[in-house]
Amino acid sequence: MIVTVDTGGTKTLIAGYTETGEITTEFKFPTPPKTHDYVTELTTHLTALFSDKQVDIIVVALPGIIKDGVAVWCNNLKWKNFNVAAELKGVLGGAPIYVDNDANLAGLAEARAQDPVPVSSLYVTISTGIGSGVITNGKIDPGLRYSEAGRSLVEYDGVVREWESFASGKAIYNTYGKYARDIKSKRTWHAIADRISRGFLALIPILQPEQIVIGGSIGTYFERYRADLAGILKEKLPAHIPLPTLLQAQHPEQAVIYGCYYYAIDILADS
Repeated sequence: MIVTVDTGGTKTLIAGYTETGEITTEFKFPTPPKTHDYVTELTTHLTALFSDKQVDIIVVALPGIIKDGVAVWCNNLKWKNFNVAAELKGVLGGAPIYVDNDANLAGLAEARAQDPVPVSSLYVTISTGIGSGVITNGKIDPGLRYSEAGRSLVEYDGVVREWESFASGKAIYNTYGKYARDIKSKRTWHAIADRISRGFLALIPILQPEQIVIGGSIGTYFERYRADLAGILKEKLPAHIPLPTLLQAQHPEQAVIYGCYYYAIDILADS
């Protein structure tokens, strides 16, 4: 069995997979704000769910910069130098534990779910914050695995600021006083599309991906702003730089755990 953990800014999702990709177990709980409490609660749930099963590998996704399995910095959770693999060691017998960035893993899932797998894909999750994953030929791009698109510095309202500070789900709620699901106004969605476009206008000329996949809670409502976003990008991109195909994530809220599964499959195949 493959065990996956998607750690989000507000909630954590645990899922158990067979090696053929069938989800057999799912459990969700609020993400504790402190690393100690997170480890304690995660250990409790993993033990309760899987202690009687043969677990081959555990993959944990965290929303931050991951280097050598250590969360160097998780912006929205304010976790720093958190070695979650070491903290969870032995939780399910001898099952090895791997850790990676949540957006990298979500991007991996979305690219691998396509036929054919795209040569280059930029995955952007827009939820509490904004995260990114660059996937090349169905693998997390090793040279760009530490990319933090949400921290890109772009101009908005005459001020240079981080993209996620004005275009994330949290920023949208703070600005309009509503969650995305409750926003019906076409004018508001056009304004949101403009906010989202600012980061892409900086990223597309540099990366020139074949496609952009948008996930996360704002990705769930992609059809409400897709046309506006495509129109803004097409108008403002230089003529010689093509507009990438814009796609909604196939699993906007579950892409990360699917990515954990693909990541685990690759590790098991190479071992």
